[in-house]
Amino acid sequence: MTDMSYLDGNVLDGPLRELFAVDLSAATGRCESCGTTGPMAGMRVYPHAPGLVARCPACTNVMLRLVRAPDRAWLDLRGATFLQVPMPADQPYPRPL
Repeated sequence: MTDMSYLDGNVLDGPLRELFAVDLSAATGRCESCGTTGPMAGMRVYPHAPGLVARCPACTNVMLRLVRAPDRAWLDLRGATFLQVPMPADQPYPRPL
């Protein structure tokens, strides 16, 4: 493998900030277990754990875990193969550096 130039993870700050500034209930996700695709708002959310646990409505596989502390949050999306987030049409696409 040839040595390729790279940037550190700080370059993700702007694009990720734009991404997570949208309403994620309209986002679409696909269950890793059964392949069902649907809106985040359609997941079954259980608030009884030390955070929120969201399960696939078709197979009940855990797709998302969100735990919040006063100064940080942990988001685990291991149960989803992707999360497609609708972006406003007037928001410019980030240019490559």
